[in-house]
Amino acid sequence: MVRKKIVEKNKKTKKRKKEPLPPVLHEQNNGVPADVDNLQRYLAEINKYPLLSKEEEEALTKAYYETRDPVLAHKIVTSNLRLVVKIALDFQKFWMQNFLDLIQEGNVGLMHAVKKFNPYKGVKFSYYASFWIKAYILKFIMDNWRLVKIGTTQAQRKLFYNLNKEKESLRALGFEPVPKLISKRLNVSEQDVIDMEQRMGSWEVSLDAPIKSDSEDSYLEFLPSNEPGVESLIESQEMGEKLKEKLQEFAKTLKDREKVIFEQRLLTDEPKTLQEIGEQFGVSRERVRQIEARLKNKLAKFLEKNLPDVIPGTEIKGTKKE
Repeated sequence: MVRKKIVEKNKKTKKRKKEPLPPVLHEQNNGVPADVDNLQRYLAEINKYPLLSKEEEEALTKAYYETRDPVLAHKIVTSNLRLVVKIALDFQKFWMQNFLDLIQEGNVGLMHAVKKFNPYKGVKFSYYASFWIKAYILKFIMDNWRLVKIGTTQAQRKLFYNLNKEKESLRALGFEPVPKLISKRLNVSEQDVIDMEQRMGSWEVSLDAPIKSDSEDSYLEFLPSNEPGVESLIESQEMGEKLKEKLQEFAKTLKDREKVIFEQRLLTDEPKTLQEIGEQFGVSRERVRQIEARLKNKLAKFLEKNLPDVIPGTEIKGTKKE
């Protein structure tokens, strides 16, 4: 019944003049218009949908709020597609790629606004929808502005959107837009302003990209490697061989109990427990611990004396197993 009244009212109502869409002069760096054909086709298509009068918008939104009829939702959305384009134009300076990306995200925000809108709150739908449209467009830009996201919190998104506006406002008033002044006006920290300016003022460079247009060398080839160099590998190998040789010499100076503890507690990856070695020699765990402690001090002195340049002031750590 509600839909029938709306249809009859639309027939009686004279068609309003369609507002012309503003021209979009989005160009890539090479001077060639980007996706102009697709954009112009889209603008021509949405221009076919008539705008709603205040009374029509109010009746439609109330009818959808009560019935959740998708046909009514479709009519509300299509009649406000030009609003999305208008808002997207305000964000175009932040997005130097396909302008249709912004329109697409704004359309998602518009549809979300239709679902959430309560016509009995006394707020005009276009005013309410503009906030959702801006929110979706802004989030899309923040998520895709850099390979690494530059704004993940609500405060950072607000700063991203208002930073340039605030700079222009301060210049118009005759002030130099320094970070300290901007931070006070936007109620954020000075460091946040500095960080956002640095992020917005630079672009990522692919590590695979050539350093110069006529060069085959990439940025990746000039990054320092975290892997050890040849000299370090040779030095480590020589040190390991020396240490192994000295440990073998040290083992020859040990008596039976010390030698077993040295080989089965200090040199192995799977050391025996103090209890196991104590049972092997018929002594207590504490006695084995004392022998091991004396052995460690003895080994530390031996290594410090025989490998002073390699292992200065050596401290032998205890084993975990007891």
